[in-house]
Amino acid sequence: MNGVRVGNRIIGSQSPVTVGWENIPRVEGGPVKQFIFTWFQPTVLFALIAFWYYAPDSIAKASTAIGIGIAFKVFLLALEWFFPRHESWRLTWKELTTDLFYVGLGYTILRAVEHYIGDGAMIEAIQGYFDLDKFTWFLSMPLLLQAFLISFIFDFGQYWMHRGMHNWYPLWLTHSVHHYITQLNINKGAVGNPVELFLIGLGIGGFFDFLPRAALLAGAIGMAVGTYQHINVRFNTPRWWRYVFNTTEHHSVHHSQDFEASRSNYSGTYIFIDRMFGTCVDGEAELLGMEGGRRMSISEQMTFPFTEGWKTLKERFGRAMPVPAE
Repeated sequence: MNGVRVGNRIIGSQSPVTVGWENIPRVEGGPVKQFIFTWFQPTVLFALIAFWYYAPDSIAKASTAIGIGIAFKVFLLALEWFFPRHESWRLTWKELTTDLFYVGLGYTILRAVEHYIGDGAMIEAIQGYFDLDKFTWFLSMPLLLQAFLISFIFDFGQYWMHRGMHNWYPLWLTHSVHHYITQLNINKGAVGNPVELFLIGLGIGGFFDFLPRAALLAGAIGMAVGTYQHINVRFNTPRWWRYVFNTTEHHSVHHSQDFEASRSNYSGTYIFIDRMFGTCVDGEAELLGMEGGRRMSISEQMTFPFTEGWKTLKERFGRAMPVPAE
């Protein structure tokens, strides 16, 4: 397997990766289906922005956002069932049960932990200790600009956290669990070791003052773009969309069994961040995972970073210890 040169790297030498948008299959079907699957993503994005921009204060709150998010994912689950991108990614009961376990973990235990030691709590402590003033002048910016800045600041930080997880072994131990998934489905973004799920959610946006509605708008942008990273549906993504935003295709390359391909497309929402730093690979992969596509059980996902870390420590320091002469 020769692979394809992308910059200074060879992509697809270890596992098949389709490189280049011109080589990615298109949605098949009549003009109505073509139209729907071309403009579905932009329509949802602009509809959500309009809703949160104009919604009355009585419904513009976090509980409404949670309800919309759940309903949206249920709808996308139905799309996956009727219009799968790859049959090999079709959701099974075993996969669904695992996904829902992690979704429940995110809404309960991880959310409680985030409340006490998450980025909000840490930023508040730092500001209190150093007597830092917030950047209140952000409040005078146009609402949509505030929303974009919130999402961009978070995604920029997530890019470097994610990239660090692939380049620093202690962080990789926590993140590697997520790379053992063998298919993309709508809830696969929730699957991973709890330590990694906590770390990847940290951000510095709390250092800045924004309007509450701007935060809701930013959340809508993230949901209307980031949700598609893990989805088993093919879209005829508009050219401008795939240049600005991360897509299923981009993220499938990141989860490829090919090592070089997996070290690309780190951003969560804005793929142009990867383009800025030379880590973007436009393409698609179907064969996902590690160790040839080995699937981890939940118990192994929970303990893997610690057992592997302990094994590495024993190997490293065990070799350094002198062996007594007989």
